[in-house]
Amino acid sequence: MYDWTSNATFADWSELLIGKPLALLALLLLGLALRWGLHRVIDRLVRRTANAHHERGSAIGSARRAQRIETMGGLFRSIVTGLLVAVIGTMMLSQLGVDIAPIIASAGIVGIALGFGAQSLVKDFLTGVFIMLEDQFGVGDIVDVGEASGTVEAISLRVTRLRDVDGTVWYVPNGEIVRVGNLSQNWSRTVLDIGVAYSEDIGKVRRVLEDIAHVLWEDEEFKGQIIEEPEVWGVQELAADAVTMRLVLKTTPGSQWAIAREMRQRIKTRFDHEGIEIPFPQRVIWHRGEAAPSEGDAS
Repeated sequence: MYDWTSNATFADWSELLIGKPLALLALLLLGLALRWGLHRVIDRLVRRTANAHHERGSAIGSARRAQRIETMGGLFRSIVTGLLVAVIGTMMLSQLGVDIAPIIASAGIVGIALGFGAQSLVKDFLTGVFIMLEDQFGVGDIVDVGEASGTVEAISLRVTRLRDVDGTVWYVPNGEIVRVGNLSQNWSRTVLDIGVAYSEDIGKVRRVLEDIAHVLWEDEEFKGQIIEEPEVWGVQELAADAVTMRLVLKTTPGSQWAIAREMRQRIKTRFDHEGIEIPFPQRVIWHRGEAAPSEGDAS
């Protein structure tokens, strides 16, 4: 502008009122365009990966992998947005004449301070990333994390929210999760130990249990919940009061408890019909009579 007008004051005001706003607007548009483009790339990769897994896997596994891939896609989109905000924001400050060298140096110092002073927070975030990457559990899973157990309601990079069977909500920092027991990943299993009296015919008991399980397997109400034909594994234990028989059913995730309750009810009804005794602990009480009177008292 100075070359056109030879007026330094006019050139300075033009640069302040026109040049810098245009530069800031250009940086802002560049940041938005980059964010849009990178998010499109991430979304396309997420869809392509989810479709590939869906073609190769089962319905249950594919749905779970799709949920995991979508979660990771959201995480990567957040990371991309944060990086673009930091870079474009720094460039805009530079256009406004702000010396960004101290800002960069301060960011390094703040990073070191956070590394020492917020180690637990960093640990929570890193653990949250690995929980999602490794698919240790997801929303809707029933898990046991040691101090708390229940259904996963939400997972963030810092904390996992569980709700137990009593309705209590637990907030567990991800960095405090040392081990995880997932009770509903891919498939579950109902394990029933049924005690019968020692006087019963074990072969007959086995046939009755197999028949009960087979009827449940073919029941239309439970058709989609039991994955494989139930199995009677046989004698599990010779206990003090009973012979313990083990029956197992492979179920869809989260269905094992309902299947177990239904099986117990059917076993009790059928055993009553067949006259098969389900023993229970019994206690024999000896009652001592009064001591005999002494000879002196008798006289």
